[in-house]
Amino acid sequence: MTGPTIALAGNPNVGKSTLFNALTGLRQHTGNWPGKTVSAAQGRYDYEGRTYRLMDLPGTYSLAARSAEEKAARDFLRSGEADAAIVVCDATCLERSLVLALQILELQPRTVLCVNLLDEAARKGVSVDLRALSARLGIPVVGTAASRGDGLEDLKAAVARVLDGPVPAVRPVSYLPPIEAALAPLTERLTGRTGLLPPRWAALRLLEGDASAIDPAAEPADLSSVLEEARAVLAQQGLEGDALSQRLAACPVWAAEDLAYAALHREPASPPLRDRRVDRILTGRLTGLPVMLLLLVLVFWLTIAGANVPSQLLSRWLFGIQDRLSALLLGLGAPGWLHGILVLGAWRTLAWVVSVMLPPMAVFFPLFGLLEDLGYLPRAAFVLDHSFQRAHACGKQALTMCMGLGCNAVGVTGCRIIDSPRERLIALLTNCLLPCNGRFPALIALISLFFAGAGPGRSLRAAGLLTGLILLGVVLTFGMSRLLSATLLRGTPSAFTLELPPYRRPRLVQTLVRSVLDRTLFVLGRAAAVAAPAGALLWLCANVSTGGLSLLDRCAALLDPFAWWLGLDGAILTAFLLGSPANEIVLPVLLMCYLSAGSLVETGELTALGDVLRAHGWTELTAACTLLFTLVHWPCATTCLTIHRETGSAKWTLLAILLPTALGMLLCALTAAIARGLGLA
Repeated sequence: MTGPTIALAGNPNVGKSTLFNALTGLRQHTGNWPGKTVSAAQGRYDYEGRTYRLMDLPGTYSLAARSAEEKAARDFLRSGEADAAIVVCDATCLERSLVLALQILELQPRTVLCVNLLDEAARKGVSVDLRALSARLGIPVVGTAASRGDGLEDLKAAVARVLDGPVPAVRPVSYLPPIEAALAPLTERLTGRTGLLPPRWAALRLLEGDASAIDPAAEPADLSSVLEEARAVLAQQGLEGDALSQRLAACPVWAAEDLAYAALHREPASPPLRDRRVDRILTGRLTGLPVMLLLLVLVFWLTIAGANVPSQLLSRWLFGIQDRLSALLLGLGAPGWLHGILVLGAWRTLAWVVSVMLPPMAVFFPLFGLLEDLGYLPRAAFVLDHSFQRAHACGKQALTMCMGLGCNAVGVTGCRIIDSPRERLIALLTNCLLPCNGRFPALIALISLFFAGAGPGRSLRAAGLLTGLILLGVVLTFGMSRLLSATLLRGTPSAFTLELPPYRRPRLVQTLVRSVLDRTLFVLGRAAAVAAPAGALLWLCANVSTGGLSLLDRCAALLDPFAWWLGLDGAILTAFLLGSPANEIVLPVLLMCYLSAGSLVETGELTALGDVLRAHGWTELTAACTLLFTLVHWPCATTCLTIHRETGSAKWTLLAILLPTALGMLLCALTAAIARGLGLA
């Protein structure tokens, strides 16, 4: 039997997802940057023999429904599905959090206010009078420190009391006298005619011009005349249009200020001053960008240096399993074609993808998670915000761009945090201009072979060059965003508030576990799902021959003349085409073409890979053009499907494929032409 449903609401970055995890035990990812939760998650918890269903709503600052998050939270609360609500507030910034709480109280009086982050507030010399706040609001107020599990039992008990007791006598927000005078007759006419919605809340929405709160079938016959009279009263006081909307939005803010002033006690403390000193370095005009670049170099160096040995060990183990699978199938008398498709095709490709992807991701994602948990990602977005504004895009695109470094499909999904549909499309169409984790192995291998030199410091030089490529991707993102905003997606950039959360000590164990379970294994599983069938297809292409040549060789020969203009060869283009399901298999497919192998080939040591490439005519120009095309080309199949799901449009999906493809080919063609013109190739 399904128990009561509780809506969990709150501003971004107040610890709402951490509280959700602590209550339900679900392994929901938490992050220290705003806008992390872009869709509702649900879980269950038990208290005194009853099961409660908890809905984690998207983080939002209000219920004005200006963004997808606000609309999702408001629509769920007004649907009547929630029997009660928990509103999570930040004890260190109570005034801002109370604005949303007051708006929710107008809609759902069975609400418990959860003042979270009390431990952090105490370190900053801030204390909250929970009893005084409860008396002023007329609802239970519970203090918690969700990351430590403090106050959770009190919170569960308060929710149970709210559900089992009478509807709390909530003190509504007091609006300006003319607004209250206009509300009174409207509220009276709507009483008993708004279903589960409070009549006062419905009356406020009607004054704002939103008639969706009223069911036309239940609308009172004289409502139109009462509404006209109410608006006439407001017009006499100059309260109509934008002026009325501003006052309706301002009154909850004033009420929140009054509540916070009465409930908070502050003592002088040093941590905020320390935070500001650190911010002067991390977000300063002269220091912000260099610090960001140094952190990128450090992350990439640790990824490169830390993934080499584990990748080799994992490769040996997985390819050792291949030998046992071969012996098993052949021992059972399986035909050669079945052994080829299943073992030399599907398993061999899967083994390659896992051995190449898993070690770098296992290093990169925890490092990325630590920066996120520390609170650095919003600072990086702040540093890049001005550049995105100049490109007529949204500064939040910096966050989705960072997400794309892990997986472009995840970055595309993250574009939901951008309110403007125009700017959301710009971010979505340009997200794959930064390489995902699947492209890192090829980039690292080619940089190390052709441009990083030898001897001590090779990994550091490779990390520096890889950072340079990432910066090129960032510059291309700015350029293409500006081009789209001036052509297909014209418009003025919208303003937004980017919250810089307080610095917090990273939770090392939790970040490591979350990075492995929520990111590494999730992305790896999705790649593996397309890699195995792609491997079977690759084996067929390499083993089905016409006229003495395999389909793979014929495709390479067909593309060779065009590829020359791009500084590539037909085998390279063929590898990119067949690697569309998963970027991780581009290099092994290329080796299949060069070695005329009937199955995917292990790259082995870097020196052996370099020997094969140079034996087939590779020069520094070939490597440079391949690096550029690896950086910028069509999205992988998973990202394309995600783009289509997010936009619901074949047109925008096609543009998302054509845009980076055309840009990558143009970069390669220009590079090849310049190098040949200067006699460098």
